[in-house]
Amino acid sequence: MPDGALPVLDVKDLKTVFKTRSGEVHAVNSVSFDVKPGELLGVVGESGSGKSVTMMSLIGLLPSPPADVKQGEVLFDGQDLLKINARDLRHVRGGKIGFVFQDPMTSLNPVFNVGYQLMEPLRLHMGMTKAQARIRAKELLELVGIPDAERRLKDFPHQFSGGMRQRVMIAIALACDPQVLIADEPTTALDVTIQAQIIELIKELREKLGMAIIWITHDLGVIAGIADRVMVMYGGQVVEQAPVRELFTNPQHPYTRALLQTIPSVRGARAEKLNVIEGQPPILGAAPAACPFRDRCAYRFDRCDRENPLRRDVSPHHDAACHYDFTKGGAHGV
Repeated sequence: MPDGALPVLDVKDLKTVFKTRSGEVHAVNSVSFDVKPGELLGVVGESGSGKSVTMMSLIGLLPSPPADVKQGEVLFDGQDLLKINARDLRHVRGGKIGFVFQDPMTSLNPVFNVGYQLMEPLRLHMGMTKAQARIRAKELLELVGIPDAERRLKDFPHQFSGGMRQRVMIAIALACDPQVLIADEPTTALDVTIQAQIIELIKELREKLGMAIIWITHDLGVIAGIADRVMVMYGGQVVEQAPVRELFTNPQHPYTRALLQTIPSVRGARAEKLNVIEGQPPILGAAPAACPFRDRCAYRFDRCDRENPLRRDVSPHHDAACHYDFTKGGAHGV
């Protein structure tokens, strides 16, 4: 990833709400971030923090209603994806931006063989003939490490193991040589051995193809091994963003610190007690007017109840949204 490279994807002030019978749910609140060519951005946070909703908002994958992207810009390839028409957005989605979902069994169509599902985006986005698409589909299965690719094009999703289905999903996402690949917890439903294989596959494909990757996960251990930069989300907003090494060695938000403390470790002869973050995530019935983490925070003080902190620079390429200044051991600006 070259220094000073312009972002391939630049998101500014994104807000998404869900309209329900009991009122609005403010799932994404003023989220801003970018990703550069060849970079792997890890997006972490517990369930309900807004990770997946944010990424699905970018490319129109949320059903509307109930979802409503209220405001923001998603700048990609010289255009704002929130303003282009549905037809043009379909050509971006699956063509220039690939998406790998968490559960391949519910993402793959059970009534079509994998060859058809691989060939469809090639014919739709790349204008290939059926014969050309079949050759490319075979190459894609080989690329993601599926043996006997020619024969397996005829197989249906249920004839593949969980790990192989996820490889098929990755092949479909890569079919049109996307500039950005979004992977939404792609290893969560897999056992540990297969998880490691999929992670190594993504690393190899990134080096070979040079695409930018956004990897959504709750597993900080995975992020430590693959990411260049990490974005931590909580309560539908970004609370910290930093290069991966700096985030692990110098976290500047209480939530990030709490997450890092929950990573299991074994020291000496006996395993240590697993740390947990006490309390529950916030109910997002309104846009946060105070710090969303305050009820679970050991560093809380009066200002946290009155004002939602803005992201401030901690060091070059590192920012955090917290009133407490860990570098000074007190309130920021005091």
